Amino acid sequence: MKMDLIQPFINSADAVLSQGLHCTTKVGNLSMEEKAYRRKGVAGMVALTGDIEGRIILDLDPQTAVRVASHYAGAELPESDALVRETVFELANQVVGNAISALNDQGFHFRVHPPLLLTADEGDKSSEDVEALMICFETPMGNVFMNVALRHNKRRMSDHAVAGV
Repeated sequence: MKMDLIQPFINSADAVLSQGLHCTTKVGNLSMEEKAYRRKGVAGMVALTGDIEGRIILDLDPQTAVRVASHYAGAELPESDALVRETVFELANQVVGNAISALNDQGFHFRVHPPLLLTADEGDKSSEDVEALMICFETPMGNVFMNVALRHNKRRMSDHAVAGV
């Protein structure tokens, strides 16, 4: 996995979180994972297909997810509120959308799929054979974790090379 593919996601998550939460964020631990992802709390997964394929998971422990959703809602929300999950999905959409825009400017083409809720039962079976980068963003409301597993779609890239794109 190349950092030039991942850096736009790190930059985007940092910008989305700091602007949306009106705070300074700090990129904490970065680590490589080779096992299937196990969520920490409320997790939304966005899949990408096209020149680059894979997925991005945005994951907040339950208390952090409630604090973040309450911040956006402007009112205290219970942990069971559907807005908590929807807020995580919206954050994931914003992070991926901004990063994809930057990668599109570099000539990559993607299809972004709607976010899916990762549950305790499912985990992330799709990335068992793919290495992923786990990034922790430290915010005053709690840690936000982003797990990025991307790879070049060799078939799509060779099609572009043959077509002269």
